[in-house]
Amino acid sequence: MSKKTHKQVGGNHYDLTIQPIEYIMVNGLGFCEGNVVKYITRHQDKNGAEDVRKTIQYCNYILEEVYGEDP
Repeated sequence: MSKKTHKQVGGNHYDLTIQPIEYIMVNGLGFCEGNVVKYITRHQDKNGAEDVRKTIQYCNYILEEVYGEDP
């Protein structure tokens, strides 16, 4: 883990071996894809169902904007 991502501001919902930000950056994910990773990674330890709904919302954005589908 890099020094930049070692310190977490607020909470402990990202006390993981691989930080979501590291995964997102290394894989060159866009904003919506990055938020999918972020929210689904933390849902059990932070906001529960709300974070799952946020994940779904960002997946719906991807379906609409990238694939032209009406979610």
